Amino acid sequence: MKIRILTLLFVFGLSVSYSQTKLADKFFKNYGYVKAIELYEKAYEKGNDSKHVLTRLGDAYYNNSNSEKAAFWYGEAMKNYKNLDAEYVYKYIQSLRSIGNFEEADKWFKELSDAQAGDSRLKGYNPDEVDIYDKLTSPKETIVNIENFEFNSPLADFGGFVHDNTVYFASARDEDSEIYDWNKEPFLDLYQVSFTQTGNAVKYDSSEVKIESEDVNTDYHEASIAITSDGKTMYFTRDDVNKRNRIEYDKEGTTHLMIYSAKLIDGNWTNIKELPFNDKVYSSGHPALSPDDKTLYFVSDREGGLGQTDIYSVAINDNGTFGEPENLGEKVNTEGREMFPFVSKDNTLYFSSDGYLNLGLLDIFKSDILKNEERKDPENLGAPLNSGYDDFAFFIDSDTQIGYFSSNRPGGKGSDDIYSFNITECKQTVTGVAKDSKTEIILTGVTVKLIDETGKIIEEITTQQDGTYTFEVDCDKKYTIVGDKPDYKSDQKPLETDFENEKEHKLDLELEPLIIDNQIVINPIFFDFDKWNIRTDAQYELENIVDVLRKHPTMVIKIESHTDCRGTKRYNRKLSDRRAKSTREYIISRGIEANRIESAIGYGEDQLLNECADGVKCTEEEHQLNRRSYFYIVKE
Repeated sequence: MKIRILTLLFVFGLSVSYSQTKLADKFFKNYGYVKAIELYEKAYEKGNDSKHVLTRLGDAYYNNSNSEKAAFWYGEAMKNYKNLDAEYVYKYIQSLRSIGNFEEADKWFKELSDAQAGDSRLKGYNPDEVDIYDKLTSPKETIVNIENFEFNSPLADFGGFVHDNTVYFASARDEDSEIYDWNKEPFLDLYQVSFTQTGNAVKYDSSEVKIESEDVNTDYHEASIAITSDGKTMYFTRDDVNKRNRIEYDKEGTTHLMIYSAKLIDGNWTNIKELPFNDKVYSSGHPALSPDDKTLYFVSDREGGLGQTDIYSVAINDNGTFGEPENLGEKVNTEGREMFPFVSKDNTLYFSSDGYLNLGLLDIFKSDILKNEERKDPENLGAPLNSGYDDFAFFIDSDTQIGYFSSNRPGGKGSDDIYSFNITECKQTVTGVAKDSKTEIILTGVTVKLIDETGKIIEEITTQQDGTYTFEVDCDKKYTIVGDKPDYKSDQKPLETDFENEKEHKLDLELEPLIIDNQIVINPIFFDFDKWNIRTDAQYELENIVDVLRKHPTMVIKIESHTDCRGTKRYNRKLSDRRAKSTREYIISRGIEANRIESAIGYGEDQLLNECADGVKCTEEEHQLNRRSYFYIVKE
């Protein structure tokens, strides 16, 4: 007998746990994370340590930005279940990092890397991911405005380096120059054009001129410059030429690129010097400087690299000498071509490459490898900066987000063109007023949450005297706005933003009052035919009663349950009475004292609200009107 009782208790416990889990799922789905946590934890206490419960607890805390609790529940899931979805492992790692447990986070990061080598968050873009190109061609969160540089020519133009309100670039526009056999265009020279800037508006001077120098431009190629912060030293790329201004060739008849320096003296670039790490057998070019001018970055195909061309760094010593070049390694370089490095004021490395999955040929990437933070794989800048053609020679002022890049994409003026651009974050404003849905009265003290499409709470505010709320949101994203206030049902509204709509979104919240006159009013609670057990959807509604009673600890209520006329009067009274008492027992099971429910009585069909008595033909909707429960407030 004792064993049988224990078995029954165990089965009953599982049933209660299952019911609470289903109810918790409903709250979780509707972003009611606090209530979901309470119910999931109750289910866990009753023995439900399923993967579903543990990961949902992790998610609920994670979405509420409680990293410590999230890490605990994800950790429990990790301990109890193998081969969890990578999404949970990733969020576990993020939670561990958030609380400073980097050692444990790194351990799981390695395991996830080994198990999920193609995960785009771990190893860059996943070639097997079917929507990878959509991600690269669909910009998110920013608006990029691009214009063809007004000084482009029908021939090659590229470079776009800015210093002291002057744009420096390379061009093959000098038709008096000798023709370069490779592309049948004149050799490249360096040019400059000055400008003034007001906000994002740039006004260029009327014409471009060759760079102010007697010694920089030769009969051969010059391109790709970098200038120190003080404007006194310039580094540039040139064909390997000798003192007689003739091209030097190696034993195989190939000429290579070299990096040179020049000094600005009396407004002229002069005192040209070849840098000591150049090589007669390999090329070096595309110089770029660190923000403090103490490191020079360049491209070379020298021996020992990882690919066709790699990016290197070399220290510039205080006495003007140079250290030994160092390869930036596999966090940047690949077996392909890495070219045209540029380092912005905020120490972000930009470069072009065809060694990563991209939109075609050379794409522009950025990397945080030079910053004092975790080194991530390079990020493709995506369209419209990148295209299916060569996109390269990127420059950006990280303060203004204005810059230049070069491309041979269709629609330009020549073979390579320079494009100017400015980047602005695409932000939109959502505003609204919280109102009582019955009276239209403005509601103060409403907690309004902005929730993203993953279910994470992004921001939370409380309405003040005017009942208004305002959020700034990113473009091209989906959100949900949820409003909560004691003694009211929550209201939630979906919000979808887009790039085309730059106006503010108006989204009012209408909260339905739970207390009207002397009743707590909820949506009808439904029972299965001929049954009186409380279904999950009924539990969801009854939680509103629980919330009101918790908010008003001295309140006493009575419950009335009614049926329609179908069935005998005696049977209906009995059935409705059972349903009323089941309702009472559920509320008590949620921690409400029994003496706060004065009575729970079923009246069957004795108090119909319409003419649908026995023998009267009525629609299902008319019968439904009579199937109801009332929660009367007996004492405040």
